Amino acid sequence: MIVIRSEDELAILRAANRIIARILQELAVDIRAGVSTEALDKKAERLIAAAGGKPAFKGYRGYPKTICTSIDEQVVHGIPSSTVILKEGDILSIDIGIVYRGYVGDTAATFTVGEVSDEKKRLIRVTRESLYKGIERAREGNRLSDISHAVQSHVESHRFSVVRDFVGHGIGQQMHEEPQIPNFGRPHLGPRLQAGMVLAIEPMVNAGSYEVRVLDDGWTAVTKDGRPSAHFEHSIAVTKGEAEILSLPPSEEAE
Repeated sequence: MIVIRSEDELAILRAANRIIARILQELAVDIRAGVSTEALDKKAERLIAAAGGKPAFKGYRGYPKTICTSIDEQVVHGIPSSTVILKEGDILSIDIGIVYRGYVGDTAATFTVGEVSDEKKRLIRVTRESLYKGIERAREGNRLSDISHAVQSHVESHRFSVVRDFVGHGIGQQMHEEPQIPNFGRPHLGPRLQAGMVLAIEPMVNAGSYEVRVLDDGWTAVTKDGRPSAHFEHSIAVTKGEAEILSLPPSEEAE
């Protein structure tokens, strides 16, 4: 069942997502060669606590850290470590979540570390664009797969591929709620969207094949062909018109 949120619930979800979007933006300031992913994780945990929340990921199904830090060929769920040091030319995806007043905020973005290759720049741009293509289709009356199809169409028009093994999801009092939101599929299928649904749309896009595998740590998903991957995510509320992006960072709210 897909939950329809009340105005009071939406207000809390809006607050939770604004907090986590701001924190992600504050983490981005520290992204540079020589910084460990552990340092980013510790900062994230400190900022979440200062905001009155709890990390949504830490302890979830045994995940050991506050954020996920996935570098280059790592698709999602990279584990921060003091031995993982960012270097010039990397791309870094940070996925971050908060539990705030009983509701979950969730967002992700991919960043560059210094100067990166033209392919990586294009991969990041197209992945971010595909997220917004999906959000454009998240409006009352459309079908769930309209979001999926919009993401896939945009990505494949640029000769990249969408990951099949990981998907977006409904979000609210739990991090993963119904429905699952694949980033691929034919349009006009699945549940009809209704105002008040809250969804986390998160394209994961590979430069090469869509195939992935999970490393022996049980968490880190990497591309099978070793080519880079990018990841963007917004939590949104379906409305009768354009979707409301709950996790818009402060810098974009000002635009």
